[in-house]
Amino acid sequence: MIRDITLGQYFPGDSMIHKLDARVKIISTFAFIVTLFLVRDFIGFAICAAALGLVIAISKVPLSFMLRGLKVVFFIIILTVVFNLFMIPGEPIFQWRFVTITREGAYSAAFLVIRLVLLIMSSSLLTLTTKPISLTDGMEYLLKPLKVIKVPAHELAMMMSIALRFIPTLLEETDKIMKAQMARGADFESGNIFRRAKSLIPILVPLFISAFRIAQELAMAMEARCYRGGDNRTRMYAMKMKKLDVFAVCCIVIFVSIIIGKTYIL
Repeated sequence: MIRDITLGQYFPGDSMIHKLDARVKIISTFAFIVTLFLVRDFIGFAICAAALGLVIAISKVPLSFMLRGLKVVFFIIILTVVFNLFMIPGEPIFQWRFVTITREGAYSAAFLVIRLVLLIMSSSLLTLTTKPISLTDGMEYLLKPLKVIKVPAHELAMMMSIALRFIPTLLEETDKIMKAQMARGADFESGNIFRRAKSLIPILVPLFISAFRIAQELAMAMEARCYRGGDNRTRMYAMKMKKLDVFAVCCIVIFVSIIIGKTYIL
């Protein structure tokens, strides 16, 4: 389960998606997520799924690798289905004793599950195809206008980037701790869901200690290299928009226009 989390990981590649400017990918992902909340029917979701599927195919990231990341949120998906199926009133389509499933509940459950799956996959694709340093530079550039109101754009971008980068690192540490405790007789697999959740509590203390140790080592490394962020920071690679980036922006504008037209005009 720990190895199934794909958010925050980088999948090396040389596809057109990997070569896109980080700013374009961040904006495109944000625009795609916004369109997911604008969609009001399954036809709109089909268009979104087709567009995302095309981008995944171009990125050459294995679909099985991306779907593996959904295992982590499987419990949330199940809760979403259960709450919507049994708690939304409407026209009954199945009834057994006190259990009633309505047409409106089934529609809402399917609607929310599709939205959640597409949202997670699109967010994972961003980190899978963008190097952490490029992601930091892209977010910093997009946050620059906020400097007018004294918002520390570089610091915010750095914190978000480090947080994403630490996800696979902390997952690796968790896996090591679990294997060490299993070698000493700990059991994380047997019992019901509550017992398994309770068995994970002893992992938290060494995980927190490990996280603070990694954070301290990172801070010392940055300080030893005289790292100073902000306006005086130079970059090895300058961010420049290319023809491919302009083409990608045009594609996302067309996609958003299609969704808005399908939702509010047609």
